[in-house]
Amino acid sequence: MTISNRLPSVGFVGLGVMGRPMATHLARAGYSLQLFDAAPGLAETVAGALPNTHASRTPAALARASEIVVTMVPNGQVVRDLVAGGDGLLQGLASGALLLDTSSSEPWLTEQSAALLAARGVAMVDAPVPGAQWGAEAAELVLMVGGAKADVERVRPLLEVMGKAVFHLGGLAAGHAMKCLNNLVTAVNFLAVSEGLVIGKRYGLDPAAMVDVLNQSTGMSWISQTHIRQRVISRTFDDPFKLALMLKDVGIAMELGRSTASATPLSALAQQLWRAAALQNAPDASVSEFARWVERMSGTEIGTRASAAGGSVPATNAS
Repeated sequence: MTISNRLPSVGFVGLGVMGRPMATHLARAGYSLQLFDAAPGLAETVAGALPNTHASRTPAALARASEIVVTMVPNGQVVRDLVAGGDGLLQGLASGALLLDTSSSEPWLTEQSAALLAARGVAMVDAPVPGAQWGAEAAELVLMVGGAKADVERVRPLLEVMGKAVFHLGGLAAGHAMKCLNNLVTAVNFLAVSEGLVIGKRYGLDPAAMVDVLNQSTGMSWISQTHIRQRVISRTFDDPFKLALMLKDVGIAMELGRSTASATPLSALAQQLWRAAALQNAPDASVSEFARWVERMSGTEIGTRASAAGGSVPATNAS
C-alpha cells in the first residue's frame, strides 16, 4: 500500500500568501488534495504545479471529495459563509468528516460554525498560524490548537507537516483566542520598539546599534529580531502581513477582554493608535507601515545612522 493510500483525502480552501505554501507542503508529503479559492483560476494554477492535486469548482464539491477540509481565509465570517453558504461545505461534508480552520478567526464565530457542523456529524478544530509568509514557506509555523483531544490527534500529522510546533491549548476556539492575544502582545511591542528607536535616534544613537543591544538584552522581542533591521532600517516596509489584519486581531483580543471583564488600559490605548495608523494608510498596507506612521508622528526617520536631531519626515495628526 502506498503512502498516499493510507493518508486521508484533504481539501484546502484559501490559497493566498499563507495558504498556498501550506497546501504545497501537504501535497509534497503525499496527501491527495482538492483545492478551492475565491480568486478565479487560482486553484487551477496551484493544482497544476503540485502532485496528486485537483481544483474544485465549489466548496461543496471540494467537501464531497475530502475527509478533512483545511481553511486558510481572512476571518471567521468567511469561514462561516464557506460552511453554510450556497454550495458550501455543509452540502458536501459527510458525517465523520472534520474541518480544520487555520485562519485568524473570531472565537465566537468559530463556535457558531462548529455548532452548524456538529449538527451534521462533522467535527472542527481551530489551529491558527501566527507567523509570516516565510514561516509558511519553510514549514516553520507555530500552530495554536483548540478542539477535542481525539480530533486534534486526528489532524496532528497535517499540522506537523505545515509547522514546527503544535500547542494544544484547550477546547474549540482556544487556538483562535491565543492567536489574537499573541498578536495583541506583538502589536503593543511593535509600538514600544518603534517609539524607543525614535527617541534614541533623536538623541543621536544609531538605530542599528540599538537593535543589536535590544536583541542581546531584556528588550529583545520577535519585532526587534526579525522586523526592524529587515523591514524598517532597510526602508523596504514590505512584510506581507497586512496592517489591517493586525488591527483586526487586536480588536478580537479586546472583545475577549471585554467579555471576560479584564482591565486592559495599555491594550486599549494601543488599539486606538493602531486604528489611527490604519486610517492613514492604504487598506492593503503592510504591517511594516506602522513603524513609518510612528516616524511621521515624531518627524524622525529610523535609519542606519543618527544625527543629534534625527532624520526628519513630515509629521501628521494621530486622528
